[in-house]
Amino acid sequence: MDATDAPHQPAPTANGMRRALRRARDGVALDVAEAAVLLQARGEDLKDLCASAARVRDAGLEAAGRPGVITYSKSVFIPLTRLCRDKCHYCTFATVPGKLRRAGHGMFMSPDEVLDVARRGAALGCKEALITLGDKPEDRWPEAREWLDAHGYDDTVAYVRAMSIRILEETGLLPHLNPGVLSWTDFQRLKPVSASMGMMLETTATRLWSEPGGPHHGSPDKEPAVRLRVLEDAGRSSVPFTSGLLIGIGETYEERAQSLFALRRVARAYHGIQELILQNFRAKPDTAMRGMPDAELDELVATVAVARHVMGPAACLQAPPNLVDGEYARLIGAGVDDWGGVSPLTPDHVNPERPWPQIERLAEQSAAAGFRMRERLAIYPEYVRRGEPWLDPRVLPHVRALAEPGTGLAREDAVPTGRPWQEPEDLPASYGRTDLHRTIDTEGRTGDRRADFDDVYGDWESLRERLPGAAPERLPGDVRAALAVAADDPTKLDDDQALALFHADGPALDALCRIADDVRRDAVGDTVTYCVTRNINFTNVCYTGCRFCAFAQRRTDADAYTLSLQQVADRAAQAWEVGATEVCMQGGIHPDLPGTAYFDIARAVKDRVPGMHVHAFSPMEVVNGATRTGLSIRDWLQQAKEAGLDTIPGTAAEILDDEVRWVLTKGKLPAATWVEVVSTAHELGIRSSSTMMYGHVDTPAHWLGHLRLLAGIQQRTGGFTEFVTLPFIHTNAPVYLAGIARPGPTTRDNRAVVAMARLLLHTHIPNIQTSWVKLGAEGAAEMLSSGANDLGGTLMEETISRMAGSAYGSHKSIRDLAAIAEAAGRPHRQRTTTYGEVPAERRAAALASDGHLPELLPVLE
Repeated sequence: MDATDAPHQPAPTANGMRRALRRARDGVALDVAEAAVLLQARGEDLKDLCASAARVRDAGLEAAGRPGVITYSKSVFIPLTRLCRDKCHYCTFATVPGKLRRAGHGMFMSPDEVLDVARRGAALGCKEALITLGDKPEDRWPEAREWLDAHGYDDTVAYVRAMSIRILEETGLLPHLNPGVLSWTDFQRLKPVSASMGMMLETTATRLWSEPGGPHHGSPDKEPAVRLRVLEDAGRSSVPFTSGLLIGIGETYEERAQSLFALRRVARAYHGIQELILQNFRAKPDTAMRGMPDAELDELVATVAVARHVMGPAACLQAPPNLVDGEYARLIGAGVDDWGGVSPLTPDHVNPERPWPQIERLAEQSAAAGFRMRERLAIYPEYVRRGEPWLDPRVLPHVRALAEPGTGLAREDAVPTGRPWQEPEDLPASYGRTDLHRTIDTEGRTGDRRADFDDVYGDWESLRERLPGAAPERLPGDVRAALAVAADDPTKLDDDQALALFHADGPALDALCRIADDVRRDAVGDTVTYCVTRNINFTNVCYTGCRFCAFAQRRTDADAYTLSLQQVADRAAQAWEVGATEVCMQGGIHPDLPGTAYFDIARAVKDRVPGMHVHAFSPMEVVNGATRTGLSIRDWLQQAKEAGLDTIPGTAAEILDDEVRWVLTKGKLPAATWVEVVSTAHELGIRSSSTMMYGHVDTPAHWLGHLRLLAGIQQRTGGFTEFVTLPFIHTNAPVYLAGIARPGPTTRDNRAVVAMARLLLHTHIPNIQTSWVKLGAEGAAEMLSSGANDLGGTLMEETISRMAGSAYGSHKSIRDLAAIAEAAGRPHRQRTTTYGEVPAERRAAALASDGHLPELLPVLE
């Protein structure tokens, strides 16, 4: 690609440059146009820009408690494989299998080769193992797939994980992983074995990827939207992440500025970008871009200075010192505060022609510019000090062994030593407010928000910019026509008609509910069903960051608790004594929870009460268990089934549209992964419920999409037992307390959602459940006249909705549920989890105690 291929870039006017420089000096927030102007500053203008950028950097270092300090990481570079499915036109790192064979190399570095480099680095005092590799080589190269198969690895990520564990255990170096484009699930797999990860954004200029001749053309992993999604998934997963720009590859100044603002948006939303690298293009022989000019030093210096102004004082900026021909003082003057990884042992395999400077020389040059150089770890000091959720408990001991208390920088006297990396073997010991299921009804919760409210959910202000658009208005004529179709055959409703009905109100809403009630009667009859069940939430410690959840707590919060396996089994036995046929078990994503704990929980219940139906583990918990054990989702579910799991709750769905999910949750599984989990469970004979939580930041269009998606899954698998409507409880929900969500659905919304669920899921999911926990007895009775046929369960200890602020208690007796059915003029019966007949012995036991555990049988701790 030739530099002249870039669109014409008019030079800024003198007035435009003066205005932008003045705004930078005054600390006024720049926009994209002003940043593009400043990227072209040269001569005295560039000196002016750098002076103001350096002041911003110095203020940030002062606030961070390390004034006058510039950092670096002493590292070894481990190129795990040089095979890649991409074809970047400037890259000499990636190669082909034939060249590797001719050079006597394998498709991947062997474990012995990896550990040899890591051990030699540890002997020289290195503390970081930078693991770099090509993107998904097995997708392009059969030789890579054969190598992985022969060595017992499902994919490249599995090999990265295995080598990271061995590096931690045998050398003590901290893995910093650069495996390229990762999925959300990949982040869950790799976070427990690394201190940090990274991937360069490079540019957001889509034309450089999409147009033939562009530097990224033919490289699926270089699509800007894909790379931005990776940055966001890293933030959602609380992974300290390094990213940055590659400048001078044909982008315009405006495109470069847009790339910086894209990085700023992600950094502000998730607070997870630990460092930005500003790297200047260097043409390499034997590449398609060998004739393109290098990015000049002034280009790099201006980019560093503008990045400092755009990203702000708290950002950490790095420019690779081996790419600037010793001009370190100019980079320091432009606002860098870090030199990145510098190795005394291994070359920069991405730029092998550019040797690292000696660490001593780098320190001397930094000192000459007025800065003391200090070693940091692969994970930046701010994240070391923050701890959870940014550091996984399995890696925390390795980090603490090398980190200086207080500052989070590297300990100067630390010697890397291998330490065990292992999954916890058991559930954490019982602790905390284990009687919350009882006292939530009497004493309530300790506070309306958890202690890390301002940090764990990401940036509230950035969320406001991402709220879904308002729902379109619907005309009465649209509703009348749609009602006629619904009455004739609800399966023929198109999307426009369904949206019209979601907006129905007044007499039209009454008509909609009558139609839904008629469809319900024809589909399942008049009998209202319920299940005698006990909820067992075995822990509420969680760092996922779901912004709607008031149940999750930090382990140090006053309301936090964790149950032991014996306590879980005791609760199941108590429920059996009072007639329960099911226990529903879900918990927070506790950082100390081993992946096998879920198997142990199911087994503990079955061992104590063999006849109890185990309805447990949301799709989020399934993914957590799978990633922590290294099993596939299918294999994990199969082992859970063998341990005693019968069905899974279809919770963690919220709204199955990522536009809404990423406002509601920070780190929860994407919609596609939820679909994968429930579909796989169904294929294995593990049935599930399905759910929708609505009334927060969503619109009727999202409700429609969600229900259509569930219907499609059911057509393929037939595994859903029911659909459960879950009105959003706003009172203590963080997203409401932050002023972003509305205060739950209206009564009109509830009636419309239940009625439309009945119509849109007709012939697919026969049972529509309403929630007495969220709506109360009167509200639930009203939903029974709007298309619902099921009341859920007695629950016995419902804490999740109660923590959120529900005022309707944590349990219901059979008589309570019967009264709701009778208020709707309907008969009622007890059912099993899968809507079968309940044995007479179970019905008798339930009626004898009235399914009312808390009054009859107190839980002993």
